[in-house]
Amino acid sequence: MKKTFLTAVMAVAILVCSAQVQFGLFGGPQVTSCKYTIDEKKQPTSSKYGFQFGGSLKVPFDTKLYFSPAAFYSLKGYKVKFNQHSCFPDSLAIDNNTTIHTFELAALLQYDFSTCPAHFFVKFGPSIDFQLSGKETFNRSDRTTVDRNMGFGFTQYGHYAANLITQFGYETKDGFMLFAQYTHGIGSMNNADAGPGIWHRVIGISIGKYLNKKK
Repeated sequence: MKKTFLTAVMAVAILVCSAQVQFGLFGGPQVTSCKYTIDEKKQPTSSKYGFQFGGSLKVPFDTKLYFSPAAFYSLKGYKVKFNQHSCFPDSLAIDNNTTIHTFELAALLQYDFSTCPAHFFVKFGPSIDFQLSGKETFNRSDRTTVDRNMGFGFTQYGHYAANLITQFGYETKDGFMLFAQYTHGIGSMNNADAGPGIWHRVIGISIGKYLNKKK
């Protein structure tokens, strides 16, 4: 494991040092929610505010096509009210309010709409997010309230979830970038048997800069 990690770090370092590869940092606010179903019946959800920040590479493939992997922290969460019975997160729960700390790895392709230094671009591809920790607060039908850490495991919330990411943005000749991002969860973050289906939904705006922009 240690050898594999060091190899990966060295590979990234070589890419970043390459004259053909650009390394950028980005961050910004986002609105997060989810698609939540119980017995395939959609539950009413509302949004929460979060943010993301991290780094990405821009590796050339073709004239206007690039590989743009990214690694970033993302604060997610959702609010949901239940109109169906479920044993998860609690058999008496009537709602839930969660805040989830995640680390996300994305394998994106980037297409630049022009070869000019300043141009619009689009990115798309899959990602895996690692649910690091979380808090949940829910009210029960017996008029009590539960405020606790989220549990992760084979019969609880999942440590991993899969997503599809789309970005549309603009890059300046000096390497600054501004983009809107939509994250569409395709893997439920719940592992409990007969439990609900929970898929992330995130919309955000980020700004960033390539630190070694080509002249």
